[in-house]
Amino acid sequence: MNLPPPISQADHRTRTGDARFAIYTQEFAADPHLWYAHMREQYGTLAPVYLDPDVPATLVIGYQTAVRVLNDPVRFPADPRIWQQGVSAHCPVRPMLEHRRNALRNSGPAHDRYRSANTSALGYVRQHELHAMVQRIAIPLINEMCEKGHADLLTQYAQPLAFQVLNAILGCPPEIGQRVAQGMAAVFDGVNAEAGNAMLAETLSELVAFKRRHPGMDITTGLLMHPAKLDELELMDQLLTLYGAGIEPEQNTIANTLRLILSDDRYSGRVLRGSLSVRDALDELLFADPPLAIYCASYPPLPVEVDGVVLPAHQPVLVSMAACNNDPTVVSDHRAGNRSHLTWSAGPHTCPAQPLAYLIAEVAIEEILDALPEMELAVPAAQLTYRPGPFHRSLTGLPVHFPPSPRLTLT
Repeated sequence: MNLPPPISQADHRTRTGDARFAIYTQEFAADPHLWYAHMREQYGTLAPVYLDPDVPATLVIGYQTAVRVLNDPVRFPADPRIWQQGVSAHCPVRPMLEHRRNALRNSGPAHDRYRSANTSALGYVRQHELHAMVQRIAIPLINEMCEKGHADLLTQYAQPLAFQVLNAILGCPPEIGQRVAQGMAAVFDGVNAEAGNAMLAETLSELVAFKRRHPGMDITTGLLMHPAKLDELELMDQLLTLYGAGIEPEQNTIANTLRLILSDDRYSGRVLRGSLSVRDALDELLFADPPLAIYCASYPPLPVEVDGVVLPAHQPVLVSMAACNNDPTVVSDHRAGNRSHLTWSAGPHTCPAQPLAYLIAEVAIEEILDALPEMELAVPAAQLTYRPGPFHRSLTGLPVHFPPSPRLTLT
């Protein structure tokens, strides 16, 4: 394979003599699997990277190595407090990695307490009710585009659907949720991330206050009523985690799976004829191109040797789910129904909301395909572009065209 040289900053080469990969660039976003291949060729299972020009980290790109790291919270705890002492508050990736009072950024008893509250609160969502809710939200969105014959499925469908569904299951009023979505996008992109983080704190505080006054059968009320008796800041951090997992990754799951179905000859047409299901396409997407491509951060408290490499203490170790899922030592051609991928993480931090996330994406995709069965990409798949950023795999748009169709009615 003819691979380009690693992306690195000249000043970093001068200071450190290393050749880290800058995974926050547009070049990386355009074709990350090409860069993963180069990392593998040069470094094996652990690659040195920059999450930002001033934030070095180690990226796990080997499947078996990732499984060991994710299942070893003693050597690889999720608490970043010592690391972040040396990171500027203005650092664009800090809001995605800094310590919060939630299960994702804690280990031991604190992790168990937060995870118990979240798992219990997620139980407030009934799957059959969620199925109907997604349909009710999808149909008006489809009706806004179906008579026009063209649309951007990311901005006109996947984004508003994920946003509205999450607001509904959290019991969040739209005006509060809109500001949460804006703040979350800034944090994921690393653009105005500090301001986005401040917006999130303000709006989530409003949501907690609103649900104290207006409890309901929703996740936020479930957190408020849990025996763990979470305080105000803890409640806000749980909600931040839920929004972080429920907007960006969910909209990217929907949009990226639609891109796969509309562009891949193995799926195009056959999904609608029934030989492959939308669930098959979702499984393929979560293996090949997961929407949250790099995350699962840990911070070794001591230098630790892994696969012959000594990782420094208190420097982030992140897992590339995208690279690990496609590790040549474990990759399989049979992915339909195969859910051994690491997209949902593994070990004590495995995502507890994956059944809900699967259901939302599956119903959303089925609704749009049923309504617009002759839909096609408006540009070749190779011309679609992706937003830069070290964490997500997010299209900038998904333009399609189709024969104008009559509006749907809710049954």
